[in-house]
Amino acid sequence: QISWTLLLVLGYLFYLLLGAMVFQLLEKQAETHFRDQFQLEKLKFLQNYTCLDRQALEQFVQVLMEAWEKGVNPEGNSTNPSNWDFSNSFFFAGTVVTTIGYGNLSPSTVAGQIFCVFYALFGVPLNLAFLNQLGKGLNAHLITLERWVQKPGRAQVQLAIFLTTGTLLFLVFPPLVFSYVEGWSYGEGFYFTFITLSTIGFGDYVVGTNPNKHYISVYRSLTAIWIVFGLAWLALVFNVGADLMEKFLQLKWHKPDLSLPEGATTKLEDEPEQPRIHIPS
Repeated sequence: QISWTLLLVLGYLFYLLLGAMVFQLLEKQAETHFRDQFQLEKLKFLQNYTCLDRQALEQFVQVLMEAWEKGVNPEGNSTNPSNWDFSNSFFFAGTVVTTIGYGNLSPSTVAGQIFCVFYALFGVPLNLAFLNQLGKGLNAHLITLERWVQKPGRAQVQLAIFLTTGTLLFLVFPPLVFSYVEGWSYGEGFYFTFITLSTIGFGDYVVGTNPNKHYISVYRSLTAIWIVFGLAWLALVFNVGADLMEKFLQLKWHKPDLSLPEGATTKLEDEPEQPRIHIPS
């Protein structure tokens, strides 16, 4: 048990170090390029508008940054749709209780911030209970599929059906919709889909925030509903992956106990196969 735990800790740290090195390799040079390009654009702006000095430009950039942090898109004008109409507020409430937290919008008033704390305090456990119940429904459906498929390897067929159907509904088709509505590429839509359903939520891509587009009023509300069901499916997928990884490590690094009494293995084999997909707690 100690050796398996140590292996898991070392593997986890190695995975983090590997990710850090790859991200640094892929992103650092691009960041440097964008930073230099931005400084060059500021110099060009000052050359074209000689009535401004560098300090005035930096103050204006600061105003833009503060507006963006408050959820106000600097593009467009005052006729842009409100970030706090009912549809957008419904979407924001969903990102709070699901702990996605894109970061592009947050309460700016003290009353809103205090309410957000207590809303999340009760809403996050409620969301977990809801997802747990939804996961039980999905698991019951998988058990039904397993009973239908009375063939050798039925568990593998059941898992394949579950993964294929969920992948199409939550990871393949939604990016097509987002690409059409938001004007993203399919790759950007797929990236947004996975980052959202995994609750990573960077906030670099968020639906319904382009001021140059006219969205239907229920667009973000429907997206929030899709997120809830997608969270339940992806949570089961992650749980299956964690379960398989633990079984693999235990099988690889744990030696079988040869001191078991005779017949113990037969007793285990005679027991009915339990569902392989567990409900995330």
